[in-house]
Amino acid sequence: MAIYLNNAATSWPKPKVVVERMADFISRTGSNLARGGASSRDIETLDLVTDCRVTLSRMFDGYLHQDPRYVTFTSNVTEALNIVIKGFLKPGMTVLTSSMEHNAVIRPLRGLEKQGVKVVVVKCDIDGRMSEFAFEREINIHKPDLVVLNHASNVCGTLQDLKAFCQICDKNDVPVVVDVAQTAGSVPISVSKNNIAALCFTGHKGLLGPQGTGGIVWRPDFADIVLPLIEGGTGSFSHQEVQPQKMPDKFESGTPNLPGIAGLKAALEWIESEGMDKVTKKADELGKKLLKELLRMEEVSLYGPKEMKNRLPIFALNFRGWDNAELAFELYEKWGIETRPGLHCAPLAHKTLGTFPQGSLRVSLGPFNTEGEIELLIDALSNLAKENRG
Repeated sequence: MAIYLNNAATSWPKPKVVVERMADFISRTGSNLARGGASSRDIETLDLVTDCRVTLSRMFDGYLHQDPRYVTFTSNVTEALNIVIKGFLKPGMTVLTSSMEHNAVIRPLRGLEKQGVKVVVVKCDIDGRMSEFAFEREINIHKPDLVVLNHASNVCGTLQDLKAFCQICDKNDVPVVVDVAQTAGSVPISVSKNNIAALCFTGHKGLLGPQGTGGIVWRPDFADIVLPLIEGGTGSFSHQEVQPQKMPDKFESGTPNLPGIAGLKAALEWIESEGMDKVTKKADELGKKLLKELLRMEEVSLYGPKEMKNRLPIFALNFRGWDNAELAFELYEKWGIETRPGLHCAPLAHKTLGTFPQGSLRVSLGPFNTEGEIELLIDALSNLAKENRG
């Protein structure tokens, strides 16, 4: 059986209840949202979506006493970021971001740059950290209209000091959009306490839900001024030919991924019942063990922080004498270990780490990995090191 160490791409396996709830929705409920009558199935679908919003707003500590109306469902974090970025920024505005961002942020910004938006990128250090001094200096110089930052790197797991950067934005009256693709479900985050304008998440990574799910948790005043990316049928205000401004309808046109939302709700309930700390503790402990062994290997070049307190269990490495794509193939062919080589949709991050254009091999742990699997990876790398030495 394969050893799955690619959880930064998508978590796997999922809790059993996720699969069961999705199958149950498709086979038994199956009703569309706000596009039926008053059948029990229609009501059940409405309750499902509302309850999932409530759970997400509670998990991320949303505004207005965790008002679920300010949770928008999307198909993934990339769509969420595009909705916020393209719905707010206009020609002549300035946006500030970091050099560790995913292409889900960088590509929309570069597209808007061609339309007259000024993009300022704050350079992070060799471990992927952004200094508070550099961040605030650039804010004072450029007076940005918006800040967009990730909470943790999808390449090397570096955690940014979200609280500190949000405080700087708050002090300078700049709305901050946070990409929590890698930390949602793994690191407790309060939208309201950090005065985050929009928190963009995906459902299929740390939240342990299915692919095709994600969303935004909004600050109400910010949601009011962002334009919707997609307009159309909402199942509400059908007498109007213009898009409703009422939340959550404003940003949710068309039929949502209801089986996905059923699976996401089940995953959220599973995390809450187990406890987020318990769910993440095992991966963190295994990450600490793996980090220690990787640092011992002469053949391994490891990127990002060298201690677990400043990172997630996501490791970017290169192995002397091996192309990272060939290494990934070898690990799978000989030991059944699944990893991810390349640039991880984050070329700017790799330039920051000094790994562009070759990229790196990424090893990312999840809550269902075992100590035996990590030991097998360590043994596999040790064997390759011995082969290198002849």
